[in-house]
Amino acid sequence: MQAGLLDTHHNAVSTRRSPAWVVTGLLVAFYLLLYFGKEDYNATDAAVRYARDPLNLMLVKLGWKLNDNGSLWVFNKWYLYAGLYTLGMAVGGYFMLRKHGNSTYHRYRTYSLVAVQAVLGLMLPLVLDFLGRPAWYFSYFFPLKYDLFFPYNMDHMQPTVMAWFIVMSFVGLPLLVYFKGKRVYCSWICGCGGLAETFGDPWRHLSDKSSRAWRIEQVSIHSVLFAAFAMLGLVIADGLAPEGHAIHNFANSYKGMYSLAIGSIFSGVLGTGLYPVGGTRVWCRFGCPMAAMLGLIQKFGRFRIAVKKDMCISCGNCSTYCEMGIDVRSYAMQNRDIKRASCVGCGMCAHVCPRGVLQLVTRRDAGPGQHTQEWTVDL
Repeated sequence: MQAGLLDTHHNAVSTRRSPAWVVTGLLVAFYLLLYFGKEDYNATDAAVRYARDPLNLMLVKLGWKLNDNGSLWVFNKWYLYAGLYTLGMAVGGYFMLRKHGNSTYHRYRTYSLVAVQAVLGLMLPLVLDFLGRPAWYFSYFFPLKYDLFFPYNMDHMQPTVMAWFIVMSFVGLPLLVYFKGKRVYCSWICGCGGLAETFGDPWRHLSDKSSRAWRIEQVSIHSVLFAAFAMLGLVIADGLAPEGHAIHNFANSYKGMYSLAIGSIFSGVLGTGLYPVGGTRVWCRFGCPMAAMLGLIQKFGRFRIAVKKDMCISCGNCSTYCEMGIDVRSYAMQNRDIKRASCVGCGMCAHVCPRGVLQLVTRRDAGPGQHTQEWTVDL
């Protein structure tokens, strides 16, 4: 039994008892305040006012204001949020590795997630903003970053930056996923997945493993993917339509509805707020359009979780700790490799298996009469 598994079902915070619901309430309240709370201080005016004061200018860029009496006042909630987000991942990653750090795969995966968030999700945008340039988040791509190709972003995007986002969204990531699986993004780079893997580690076992949840997942996540590409089509049509055309109002209304329902409520308020009662990948599993798109590619790619034949003892650890709600045990008992679109390649199922039945591999599908791979195990 791997370290940290014995107390999973005895910890009140991770078993849907009262403390878990309290944490859920706090997370939901935090995200509601973040998305719908108002800022009554203009960061641009503050930057101009304090342009000759290096200390105050730095504080302004970090989301704070130094009052005349020496007290600090938060006014830029997004930079504060990015800082808290990074801190949550770092602290969560520390405790996650205390339980699962005996795995080299988990150590490097966690280091990568925290480093990408700290550098590309916090420090680089701050530096760009401090230099007076658009604060791009270079680790988020379409369709996850749904507003990437909105006119107000495209107007401020340099050609090299535009090329980076377009190539990675439609060529780079799809190719990487075909050869290595969606774990390349969902479990090594993405900030949403990073928070789930680190801060959310105590709740990874709460994902719904039922077939009903799987059916809902298939409809839900692909509906969001369709909605994201429909919005891209509207944005293109909006840009090509003559001035005064009716599509302008419709496109703006659609973008606003998507931003509210998917970009705010689904991904943030519910996606993170429900960690303590619904598991850590609610958003990734049921709503993320990036996960849906990469999952479709993964189905035809080379990544899968290979199963050693006739080795499974049906202990259920793999299914219990699958944050994506995959009943891994049923595949292992049938000696079937696991090649599901929803799998994010976190490797936890292989990590908690007491007999080493599961292994993350990348290989071509075997044709008729072709030899694939076998293991010889000295029992």
